[in-house]
Amino acid sequence: MEVDLAAAYERCRELHKRHGRTYYLATRLLPKWKRRHVHALYGFTRYADEIVDRTEDLAPAERAARLTAWSDEFLAGLAGAPTDDPLLPAVLHTIAVFDLDRADFAAFLRSMAMDLTITSYATYDDLLDYMEGSAAVIGTMMLPILGSSDPAAAREPARQLGLAFQLTNFIRDVAEDLDRGRTYLPDEHLAEFGVTRADLFAARAAGRSTPQIKALIRAEVARADEHYAAAAPGIPLLLPGSQACMRTAYELYGGILDEVAAEDYDVFTRRATVPNQRRAAVVARSLLTRPGTPTTAFARS
Repeated sequence: MEVDLAAAYERCRELHKRHGRTYYLATRLLPKWKRRHVHALYGFTRYADEIVDRTEDLAPAERAARLTAWSDEFLAGLAGAPTDDPLLPAVLHTIAVFDLDRADFAAFLRSMAMDLTITSYATYDDLLDYMEGSAAVIGTMMLPILGSSDPAAAREPARQLGLAFQLTNFIRDVAEDLDRGRTYLPDEHLAEFGVTRADLFAARAAGRSTPQIKALIRAEVARADEHYAAAAPGIPLLLPGSQACMRTAYELYGGILDEVAAEDYDVFTRRATVPNQRRAAVVARSLLTRPGTPTTAFARS
């Protein structure tokens, strides 16, 4: 069983390294014993996402059936049933070690199921309902692993950081999501700036944004920054050994939006990535920052 468990953790680590470049780098700053548990949570979320997004050649009903079958196996594992899934043993072990809230995992799987049938969101509240499971609960899953001097006070900032990271992904990946037939920019926000979904597809085809789309993206970045600001007070509340990791993740994800701003908020010319030189500088600065130092919110023009 120990060999199977080690193999499951390694499978999760490989998924994390391959697909979560920014967060994987930050995770390397954690105490070694914590890293595999973060890999396990990432592996869980990534594998479910791959069922939804990497099986597009299958009919929606079959994709839904695959997600349901995997979810059922996970829930059975929580109840003590054996599993031969290549990564679930690591996830189940991590949940048991930290007594993680099972409701968070149910909320996450609910949001993944939404991606099979929902391609757009009318309002920001509607999007937040989706992100409750796809992002906010990731923060509360992570918190017991990171540890905190005041878990109650750190809980909402952890949720806000999950939302900030997800909105960053939505902003960066507008073109990629359009290729999947989805938009995560709410219809009410598009309408505010006179943008239609057809305009987004046209910009994707042209490889450049219109002034109206740029204004929309600028507003979405400002909205994400509100979540980053709400998340910032939570990082100094983490245990000292976890703070460098989360400072790095905070700054690097926020740095993606700096790159979007540097392109004049045109998300169709290139996929925004943080240069390696800045990534290295952020890691060094995070390691040298005294635990408990307040985290600075982003200030963009």
